[in-house]
Amino acid sequence: MKTSFTFFAVLLLISSFSFGQDITKKIDSIIKDNYQKNPDVSISVGFVKNNETYYTAYGNLSKESQTKVDRNTIFEIASITKILTSNLIAQAAIEKKLKVDDYIDSYLPKGYVLQQNLKNKIKISDLASHQSGLPDIDFAKLIELNPQQPVSNVTEKTLTEIINNCSELIDYGKYRYSTIGYTLLGQILEKIYGKSYDEILRNKILNPVKMNETLTKNFDVKNKTTGYNPQGGAQEFFKWNVTASAGLVKSNASDMVKYLKAVLSKGNPISEAALLTEKIYYKDEKREMGLGFNISTDDQNTIYLKSGDSMGQSSIICYNRAKNWGIIILLNQRNSKMRQNLLNEIYEKVLK
Repeated sequence: MKTSFTFFAVLLLISSFSFGQDITKKIDSIIKDNYQKNPDVSISVGFVKNNETYYTAYGNLSKESQTKVDRNTIFEIASITKILTSNLIAQAAIEKKLKVDDYIDSYLPKGYVLQQNLKNKIKISDLASHQSGLPDIDFAKLIELNPQQPVSNVTEKTLTEIINNCSELIDYGKYRYSTIGYTLLGQILEKIYGKSYDEILRNKILNPVKMNETLTKNFDVKNKTTGYNPQGGAQEFFKWNVTASAGLVKSNASDMVKYLKAVLSKGNPISEAALLTEKIYYKDEKREMGLGFNISTDDQNTIYLKSGDSMGQSSIICYNRAKNWGIIILLNQRNSKMRQNLLNEIYEKVLK
């Protein structure tokens, strides 16, 4: 997901602040104002500063429901899943099960056969920083086939055929956002640990952090939102499949703040792995990338950010390690402009 230059310009103006009632009131005012202008879009926000947390939420579970959303309401976090996956890759590197600069050849599951000119070229870090050059899934075609569950037609066989038939990495070393790259990272994790991605995620992130309401295969719960596309049509939550590690986790503001707190603290495997993901693995005139993160840096601030969009929901997560704060914004409509504008406004009016 590309991030606007305006957003990064705002980030660079951030200065130190104290967490208190004034901050929470300003954040709440921004979220409330957005909701009043867009009453069909429900919002849940979590914020942490120096281990102190704050939440606000507006709207209902759906247009038909009278149940209010809150910090525990379930949304699709979509591609924010990728930073969970990259953290798992970094944990594996710390455990010496792989190196992030290893070539992917020996880590690919059975059935994948890279063509000769592609061997010993693509690194694990290339997959995680979106510069592998591998072809991606044709989402436009998949949406035409099944607008409610487009990724349902993606199987291990589909992926194997895409990779095995690839004869040239046309844009290797150049940034191109990739779902297939993070799907392969999930399969690499499964191979080195001998467990499913779901099990690995639970064992290494969800259970240690007590993210008990973050959902994977089973998300049949009463407190989940209904998602809506930009035209207002209801959208189903994506069902769990082989692309899970690229964007199929469901969570809430409370659990994602727990994750932020783990990342921002010291002396735990998640935080140590996050430090590895925060290194710059790709840089051009438009962006700097860690493993999964957009990075913005100046003399005073370094910001790590990841956004996510499913067919019916949008989300964004951001943190500043040095100043020890983080934020998660969840919307029950696919509206990348709204979640970006909300984050920009919070920075400009509250945090700079």
